Order: sequence, then C-alpha cells, then structure tokens
Amino acid sequence: MEGIKYGYIRVSTQEQHTDRQLAAMNELEIAPENLFTDKQSGKNFERPAYKRMLKRLQKGDILHVKSIDRLGRNYADIIEQWRVLTREKSVDIIILDMPLLDTTYCKDLLGTFISDLVLQVMSFSAQIERENILQRQAEGIAAAKARGVVFGKEPLTMPENFDELYSKWRVGELSDTQTAELCGFSRRTLYSKTRDKRLAEMVVPKRYSVSAGAAALAARAALPARTALPAGLAARLGKTNPS
Repeated sequence: MEGIKYGYIRVSTQEQHTDRQLAAMNELEIAPENLFTDKQSGKNFERPAYKRMLKRLQKGDILHVKSIDRLGRNYADIIEQWRVLTREKSVDIIILDMPLLDTTYCKDLLGTFISDLVLQVMSFSAQIERENILQRQAEGIAAAKARGVVFGKEPLTMPENFDELYSKWRVGELSDTQTAELCGFSRRTLYSKTRDKRLAEMVVPKRYSVSAGAAALAARAALPARTALPAGLAARLGKTNPS
C-alpha cells in the first residue's frame, strides 16, 4: 500500500507569506489536512505544527518540503531529524528544490551515500545562511542606532491636563475608567502613573517638624487603600524631629 503524501511549510515570522511553498504543495495534490505550516524560526525543531506532523507520519509515508532550509536552519538538528524520519519512522523525504535529496529512489548503498553527502552539505549551508542573516540584522540595528533611530515602544506622552484629571480622580469626580480614557491610558498604566504621583507628593525630608510629620500621616490616611508606601518611608513618617 502506497504511503500518504504530506507537506511541510515553514516561514520565520508571522508577516512572511507561504504562497510559494503552498503552490508547490498544491501542484503535488497534497490534501489540505496533510499540510502542516509553522511560522517560526528554523533554529530548532520546537515547532507545534512540525511536532503534530511527526506524530501523524507512519511507515511508508512521503514528506515533501520545498527546500532544506524550510525544514530547518540548524545543521545538527537537521541531520538528527532526517535520521528520525528516515530510519526510526521509515518515512521517505523529498526536497523539491534538490532532486538528489529524494529518498524514494536509489535506496542502495551508493544512493544512500550520495543522499547523505548532499544532506550534509545543504544542512551546513542552511545554518551558515542563518548565521549570516543574524549578522546582517545585528549590523543593521547597530547602524540604525548610530543614526539615532530609537527601537522599542515610543515613550508615553502625558496629557497636558493630567494634573487636573488627577485631582478630579483623587476626589472621586472621575472613575478609574473615565480618567484612563481621558488620559489615553490603559487602567493599568493609570494606576502606575497615579501611584508614582502620590508617592512623589509624599516625599518627606529626613529632618522635618512635628507638624510636617503629622500632615504627612494625615495625607497618607486619606489616600485610597491601594497605595502602599515603602516600609522605610512609612517608619520614618512616625518619627519626630529631634530638638
């Protein structure tokens, strides 16, 4: 009985397209339920779709992959997975872009030797290309930073009327949700910003008068329960200025 045809497709990121690989699989008339796609780096084989496919593959099945670097980009891992597929699971592999990597024919000693030799070379090339890609990315990032390009999220801009909104929020005129929406924040960010502001208002110098300490304690008592002061600051607020 002839084995089932499977196809494996991989791109490195969610933004990349699988159209070219998918078209190649459709030409082979591989059933959609037998196509497995990962949008993940080829640095290892910790990929959900690949793992599911590996469980499905049975002796005599045929796995089609567009090119060896779609299978992976780590030399040692490619060699190991090739061994698992062809020897442990007795699955045939066809690399569409490299006719010599087709285990469905030339299964004699010479054919196996040639296939293994080509696999070694192609796997090595796949890893070298990945290392070159990473190097080019690092060089590009370094050059961009040298030009003043800033990576990551843009700094959060505080609204000009934040103090006014904060005051209304403090006395209960605005709810958490209303204040967050007016500021353009999430509620989580609002809690962080208001906590920082309240703590800034509570800063007390090491030497202060009794009246200042009393005023600080009164202000602390008036704050919502969700505001927690550092233990050291809370302890200092209970002391009085030595005469």
